[in-house]
Amino acid sequence: MNMSLRPVVFMIGIMVTFLSAGMLVPALVDLIAEETESARAFFLSAVLGLFFGGSISLANRGPVDFITPRGVFLLMVGAWIALSITAALPMRLADQGMDWTDALFEAVSGLTTTGATVLTGLDFRPPGFLLWRAILQWLGGIGIIVTAMAFWPMLGVGGMQLFLLETGDKTDKVLPKATQIAANISAVYAMLTLICAVAYLMSGMNLLDATAHAMSTLSTGGFSTSDQSMGKFMHTGADMITLVFMIAAALPFTLLVMALRGKPQGIFRDAQARGFLFVILLATALLTSVLVVTGVHGEDPAWRMASFNAVSIITGTGYATTDYGAWGAAAESVFFVFMFIGGCAGSTSCSIKIFRYQIAGTAIRRYLAHLLRPNAIFPMRYNGRPVADSALHSVLGFFFVFFAVYAISAALLSAIGLDLTTALSGAATSLANVGPGLGDIIGPAGTFQTLPDAAKWILTANMLIGRLEVLAVLVVVMPRFWRS
Repeated sequence: MNMSLRPVVFMIGIMVTFLSAGMLVPALVDLIAEETESARAFFLSAVLGLFFGGSISLANRGPVDFITPRGVFLLMVGAWIALSITAALPMRLADQGMDWTDALFEAVSGLTTTGATVLTGLDFRPPGFLLWRAILQWLGGIGIIVTAMAFWPMLGVGGMQLFLLETGDKTDKVLPKATQIAANISAVYAMLTLICAVAYLMSGMNLLDATAHAMSTLSTGGFSTSDQSMGKFMHTGADMITLVFMIAAALPFTLLVMALRGKPQGIFRDAQARGFLFVILLATALLTSVLVVTGVHGEDPAWRMASFNAVSIITGTGYATTDYGAWGAAAESVFFVFMFIGGCAGSTSCSIKIFRYQIAGTAIRRYLAHLLRPNAIFPMRYNGRPVADSALHSVLGFFFVFFAVYAISAALLSAIGLDLTTALSGAATSLANVGPGLGDIIGPAGTFQTLPDAAKWILTANMLIGRLEVLAVLVVVMPRFWRS
């Protein structure tokens, strides 16, 4: 095998092996719950995954001191595809009425923390099966953070070079740095998940519900154990617990690490974090005003309904406490805009992300200033640091490619036969990794189950493209990428 590909294949094999070993947990849960068919599916899938993953890693074993930039792109794309197929295997074999299209859609939705589902009757599914969906989101969440903070900055994907850590040395030796980042962030991620689970237990959830929702909350994934989503637990105040942890999960985890080390002021000094907190306050106020004017919020306080559902969509978590599709056209328009916002870089959140809007806004202001004073020099700064032209170009390039992919996928969904609302919101929610769309079919009260298989494949591709920051996937499919 090509020596430059060996470490890539080796690491993919290791990842498949670890994910397959994780299948033993839901297998044991289902075995205890006497869900024999589901338990057998997870045990069989674990054996197959361990065999193939172990064989691949052993055949390519050896020290991994460095990976070239080309190798990093291939590793990221290849790993997400391999892990998605591995994760889909027990779903297909678990006798839950899922063909390969549905199983892969659900697995990709889990690992990318999108939260879109093709399943109904969640309240009656095997507990291990429900736990597996949550585990996928939890693992996808930590994978996204490490990828975004350790690899994308070095490669300048979508402006991520603004978040180079430590020395900012752009070398091929990214693995030691990635290991340090992963260790610190993983500890905080696990601790917050545990705290969230305990809080859910104290609110009245049982152990399965608390564990699954804690995993999907911190990953901003949104998979629930009930068809009613978080609305089932709203009477216990669980929605307010979720609100707090959704906001925490959408902040940069490096700042959360600093806060736990006694430097919480870093959150309020960071331009991106401040911008995110301002956006969710503004969005909550806007949506609360809409609910007060229309009066469709019922007996529940307008601010409570507005804050939870606004933050859920902005962060890409995708939980819902009610069918906000019934709030009227004004509210639906607001939620459609929310899908394109996202949280902070270096968080488990999704979509375009706050910092890109801040950089684009700064660039526009500089351009307008140049129109007034053509000979003046206006340096761009972000978070107190100068912004290189390469970072600005990658941010603007990301915007262009993101919305180009969105337009193409929406057109394809419409051509398949989906109505305009479903096509536009489906393309948006999948590419932005949000979860529910708009309309009667894929809105918060619906699922993606009834969509044609062709539409599900387009949405599955969108979820992967969105989670890999769009540009990474396009780089890999370029013919030039494969030339020597």
